[in-house]
Amino acid sequence: MIKYAEATVLEFGCVILSLRALNLGHTATCMAVNRAEYVDYSQAEDWNLVAFISGIYLNIRCSQIAVKLGVLFSGGKDSVFACYRAMQKETVACLITLVSENEDSYMFHTPNISRTDLQAEAMGLPLLSWPTKGEKEAELQDLKAAIAVAQDKYGIEGIVTGAIESVYQAARVQRICRDLDLWCFNPLWQIGQVDYLRLLLSEGFQVIISGVFAYPFDSSWVGAELTEERVQKLETLQRRYQINPSGEGGELETFVLDGPIFKKRIRIMKSSAAYESYRGRFIIEEMRLEEK
Repeated sequence: MIKYAEATVLEFGCVILSLRALNLGHTATCMAVNRAEYVDYSQAEDWNLVAFISGIYLNIRCSQIAVKLGVLFSGGKDSVFACYRAMQKETVACLITLVSENEDSYMFHTPNISRTDLQAEAMGLPLLSWPTKGEKEAELQDLKAAIAVAQDKYGIEGIVTGAIESVYQAARVQRICRDLDLWCFNPLWQIGQVDYLRLLLSEGFQVIISGVFAYPFDSSWVGAELTEERVQKLETLQRRYQINPSGEGGELETFVLDGPIFKKRIRIMKSSAAYESYRGRFIIEEMRLEEK
């Protein structure tokens, strides 16, 4: 069934596998952590993949039964789009939001994180909101506790993340999923970032920039809507300064107001902004749902 399998060892004992299924002709980019863990996600239609990295032994099965999933949800473009992708193939049972007290959390998005409740309502999905102090590594225990509650309350069989390139985040979520015997799906893993931003626009997502945290982003980016013009500017900044155009390196954060999985759109009624020394936040103070 497998034409080839290539493994590249990265930091944190992470292994990235590139696989091609002969009968489908699709390339699937998957990730496994350490020596015996579930692989995240296969783009090869309905194929689910389990890899045991101590060989390498690969076991592939075809499944027509939808898996019940919980989405790690920040309200930003990546978690929303990952949810959108997951809903196309599987059943999203709930959204899981970690509300961090630490604005500089290593693991979790923080701008407007308390506003995910209205996004969940707009999407028609239940939200499990869980507090964390945001202390490095210790916050992972809070994440594990939240996922365990979602597993018990909603019967989830897997977790979806919006990870694109962050091995730090993806590896740690993968380990939690292993401990809880859950699948881990990363549908955006290694996606081309500029193409991805344009895909967001073409699919009808309305995204604003809720925070900037690096040079050369000036105050004009804070609260700006993601448009083709903005994508072009990000593409230019990528070439000139080697930034991650989708903000995967923490350069910027986003908030989604509307999209194809939103039953209602969000309108911001009152907001404020703070900016200093290439760090800025767009703070949503009041917002409401509107019919589409």
